[in-house]
Amino acid sequence: MQKQLTISLVTALMLSTAAYADEQMSNEELTQKVMKLEKQLKKVKKTLNKVKAHDANDNIKFSADMRTSYDYLNYTYNNYTFKGTDLSGTEASNDSLLTTRILLNMKAKPSANLTFFGQLAMYATWGGSHLEDDTPLKEWAKSSKATDTVFRLRRAYFVWSDQLTDDIPYKFSVGRRPSTDGFLLNYREGDKNPGSPLAHITNMEVDAAMFYLGLEKYLFPGSFVKFVYGRAHTGGLETLYDRVGYMPYAQKEGDVDENVDFFVVLGSLYNDGQFNLMFQHAMILDTKGARTGLAVGAELPDGTGNNMSLDAGTAHLSALSLHVDGIGEGDFLSNTKLFASVASTTYDPDDGHQLLGSTDSETGYSYWLGINFPDMITDGGNIGLEYNHGSEYWTPITWAEDTAIGSKLTVRGDAFEAYWNFKPFGSKNLSAQLRYTHLQHDYTPNIRCAGWVKPQEVDIEADNFRFSLRYNY
Repeated sequence: MQKQLTISLVTALMLSTAAYADEQMSNEELTQKVMKLEKQLKKVKKTLNKVKAHDANDNIKFSADMRTSYDYLNYTYNNYTFKGTDLSGTEASNDSLLTTRILLNMKAKPSANLTFFGQLAMYATWGGSHLEDDTPLKEWAKSSKATDTVFRLRRAYFVWSDQLTDDIPYKFSVGRRPSTDGFLLNYREGDKNPGSPLAHITNMEVDAAMFYLGLEKYLFPGSFVKFVYGRAHTGGLETLYDRVGYMPYAQKEGDVDENVDFFVVLGSLYNDGQFNLMFQHAMILDTKGARTGLAVGAELPDGTGNNMSLDAGTAHLSALSLHVDGIGEGDFLSNTKLFASVASTTYDPDDGHQLLGSTDSETGYSYWLGINFPDMITDGGNIGLEYNHGSEYWTPITWAEDTAIGSKLTVRGDAFEAYWNFKPFGSKNLSAQLRYTHLQHDYTPNIRCAGWVKPQEVDIEADNFRFSLRYNY
C-alpha cells in the first residue's frame, strides 16, 4: 500500500511539473499547487499511521522463553522421621536431573486503554514418560514443577488503564495473574522486571481481580497501591457425584471443603528510582487445617472426608521489602544492588479446629538479605549472594518451585545461595546461569501451605547445583 501511495505522489508531482512547463503558471499558482500536494501528503501519512497502528494492535503478539537446565541434587537426613520411618543417617541424590521449560507469551492491545496478556507453559524432565499424579497441586502449579510435556495455561488476564483525575491513574484487571518471580526474586531468576507481588510471601499464580491507584501526586515519589481479591481453592467440586448426589457446582450447607478466598493489599510506599520500599498484606479466608479431637488424616465421623485440608481459620501474611539500586559512584557501585525484606505469617484457627498443629494463633517470621553486583568479566553479567531465614511456624504462600530442591523462600531454618548470570557468546537473547543453593531445614519442610501439618524439629540438609541456558525473544 505504501509503495502504491508513493507512486501516486510521484505521478502527481510529474503531472504538476509538466503542467507548469506547458502553462508557464505564475509563482502564486505554483505555490498553491505545492500547498495542495503537501495537504495530500499529510493525508497519506495519516492514513499510513492508521494502517500501521491497526496492524500493530489487531493481532496477538507472541514471544518465547525457553530454559534448559542441568541440576545436581543431594539430601542429607541427619534427623528425620517420615510416617513412622526413621530416615536419620541416610542420603538421597540425583547427579543428573535435566529439564526444559518453555513459556509462550501472548500480548494484544486492541485499544489504547485495553491490553490482554497470556502465557502457556510447559516444564518437563528429559526422558519423563508419565503425568505426575499429585492431586493437591493446582493446575497452574504443574507448570511450575518439572513434570511432563503438556502445555498449560499459566497466565491469562486483561488490564484496563485510565485516569480517575489528571493526577490519579488507575488500572483494573481480571484473570490469572503474573504472581511468580516477584519483587526481589527476579534477580536470581535473571529477569529485569519483577512480577507484581512481593515474592517473600507470594510466589504462586492466582486467579483474581485487581484495582490499582497511582498516588505519587499526593504521597511520595512512585507511590501506588493495589487491591486484589481472588480464589485460591474452589471447594466441593470433587464430591458432587459420589457422596451428595446430583448437584453440579454446588454444595450442601456445612460441606467440609469450602472455598478459600483471599484479599491482598500491596504497593510501593516510596520509589525514587534508587530506593524502593514496598509492602504487602494478605488475608486468606477458610485456610486449610484440621479438626481437634481427631487424629490428622483420620476419617471424619460423618464420612465426608478425612481430617485434613478442611476450612479451619484465617491466615495473615505481611512483608516489608527495601531495594536499593546503586550504592555509590562509578560503574561497579552504581550498578550494585542491595535488598532486605522482613515478613511474618500468622495462622489463627477457628474454635474446634487447628492450624499448623495448634489450637492457638501461631506466628512465624522470616528475613531475606541479598546483594547483586556486576561480575566485571562479561558484558552485563552479574553475581548475586542471598540469605534466607525462617522460624518454626513460617508458612508463606510460595508454592511455585524456585529451586529443584523446593522453595528456598519457605525454609524453616537457613538458606544460602550464590549465582552468576551472564550472556554467553555476547548474545542479548541467550543467557546462562550458574547457581548453588543450600537449605538447612530445622523444622518440617513447608510444602503447599499445608495448615494441617504440625512443624516438627528435624535436621535436613539439601544442596542444589544448577547450570542453565535460557533463550528469550
